[in-house]
Amino acid sequence: MKPNVYAAECPTRQILDRVGDKWAVLILLLLREEPMRFNQLRRTIEGISQKMLSQVLKSLERDGLLKRRAIATVPVTVEYSITQLGLTLAAAVDPLRDWAEENLKDVLAAQRRYDTQQKEEAA
Repeated sequence: MKPNVYAAECPTRQILDRVGDKWAVLILLLLREEPMRFNQLRRTIEGISQKMLSQVLKSLERDGLLKRRAIATVPVTVEYSITQLGLTLAAAVDPLRDWAEENLKDVLAAQRRYDTQQKEEAA
C-alpha cells in the first residue's frame, strides 16, 4: 500500500520535515561539494548555532543522508560527507534553492505590498 503523506501518522512526514528544514538543506548542499569538518560547516553557514548544527548533523546521519568520520588527531577531528542517498535528496532540493534565488525580488515585493495593505486597513 502506498504511503499517504496526508495521514497524520504517515512516516513520509518525517522525511518531509528534513526537506523543510533550512539547516538540513544547506548542510546537504554544502557537503555535496566536499566533505567538511564541524567548525568549517559552522563558519560557512551563517546564523546556525553550535547546538543546532550538532542536532541537524545527528538527524541527517540517522536518516542515512550523511556519514560522520572521526579522524585520530589530537584533538579528534570529525569530518562529515554526503552519502549516495543524501546526494539524491540534495539534487531534489537544489531546484528549490534556484527558485528562491530567482524569485527573491518578487517575493520581497509581494511582502512589502501585503504589509502596506495591512497597515492601511488597520488605520
